[in-house]
Amino acid sequence: MSWTRGPLAALAVCVLLVTGSAGCGTSGTEGERKGRSASTVGELLDDSDEQGRLYREVDADQAPEVGVEVEPNDDDSWDVRLTVRGFRFSPAGTKESPVAGQGLAHLYLDGKLVAKLRGPAYRLPAELVPRGTHQLTARLYADDGTVWATDGEPIESTADLTASETDPSMSAGATRVRSGGQGSPDRAGKAS
Repeated sequence: MSWTRGPLAALAVCVLLVTGSAGCGTSGTEGERKGRSASTVGELLDDSDEQGRLYREVDADQAPEVGVEVEPNDDDSWDVRLTVRGFRFSPAGTKESPVAGQGLAHLYLDGKLVAKLRGPAYRLPAELVPRGTHQLTARLYADDGTVWATDGEPIESTADLTASETDPSMSAGATRVRSGGQGSPDRAGKAS
């Protein structure tokens, strides 16, 4: 009788393990997949940005936030500083898969991509900013290239800047266009 109790006991243990977090005689990949899906990284939407990158929708209370400040320099270049909350920049070489609140920022000047940032600071060269008023937008992206979004809108912030031939510091202000959540970074870049 002890020989039947052994296999029955082993079968009972396998049943308990299969319904728990590990499987009996499996490599654990099923459990790992379940673990990843439990911690979702937003929902892919059909909407996309100008380059065709899909929006990755996250709840407003979990959405990262971005603010942008712009200050002119004496050499006619512009210092750009991003302020982020609920977001961290990924280093170069990061695996191309989405991680909640992580990725990089793309900078657009008047809708044209000028830089992909893996940190909060950038110097915008004077030759990229012709005379006139322009919009500089910082938009947050996940490591897989999708756009972080909330309420169907990309998480971004836009600063207006004005360059003149004689005095590039005429105007450099930041206005928040869209950044996820309440109390988002919204600082004005002050010209000195």
